[in-house]
Amino acid sequence: MEHRYTRNEVERMMGVTRRELDYWTRLRLVLPRARWGERFFDFSDLVALETIKRLAAHKVPAGRIRRAVTALQTELGAANTPLSMLRISTNGKQVVVHPPSSEARPFEPLTGQFVLNFETSKLARKVHNMAARSAEEWFELGMMCDSKSESLDQAADAYRKAVDAAPDWVEARINLGTTMFQLGRMTEAYEQFSFAVEFEPQNALAQFNLGCVLEQLGRTQEAILHLSSAVELVPSLADAHLNLALAHEKTGQVQDAVRHLSLYVRYEPNGPWAEFARSRIAKYHPPAPSSHFGKLTPFRRIH
Repeated sequence: MEHRYTRNEVERMMGVTRRELDYWTRLRLVLPRARWGERFFDFSDLVALETIKRLAAHKVPAGRIRRAVTALQTELGAANTPLSMLRISTNGKQVVVHPPSSEARPFEPLTGQFVLNFETSKLARKVHNMAARSAEEWFELGMMCDSKSESLDQAADAYRKAVDAAPDWVEARINLGTTMFQLGRMTEAYEQFSFAVEFEPQNALAQFNLGCVLEQLGRTQEAILHLSSAVELVPSLADAHLNLALAHEKTGQVQDAVRHLSLYVRYEPNGPWAEFARSRIAKYHPPAPSSHFGKLTPFRRIH
């Protein structure tokens, strides 16, 4: 499997800022792969970034590099020739390109005139010094381990390493928080879900999981706020309706509890809690307290 790097890893290794990386991506000078809400860069992207940095040191704007690459692609009739396949140099005024073919002459694509020998040895040494596994690989290892109770500790360790490598990766935070919950480490689960919600408040799954762990911590009113946010973002999130009903019942809000139990049944008529929800709706006339209301549905994780 080809090694891929998160934005945070690339920023540290290449000495570039988040703003620069996002700008060069928008210009398609680098072509990261998007997965699970994160961007992953391969070695060819690192080569392209090293080229851009060298040109930027000579005051060549990124927009001019983009125009030069576009002109070269038109000249070669290859619309998808990546920057990493080209050897580029500058004297501060001209951008000189060596096309991929050994037979093609180097030229200045913006003017049609035409040199550069780009060395990747220093970059290769940087890559060699990186960790053996990327954040993406740690995440996948966590998913392999979190389906069995006996390997939850290994899953937690893998997800933690993914988060360490990519601190802003919300999906990795959600899976780490879920694993912490399964291990009974509620405070750590709360920390991960809180970060996920703070960083990405429109993530319904993060809101749902934070609401669940707050309920477990006895913070019911706060749980209601986050569970309500989850169903506002994704009205069909049946488990959130069920847990919201349980929280409303606990605070004496019977009508709200019935409404969300009914919504659970609407979205999951044959779901694992459908009969329970129907029985609770029936017993709400008058309502009858039940110890079952202390049970939460399982957390969700990223697949």
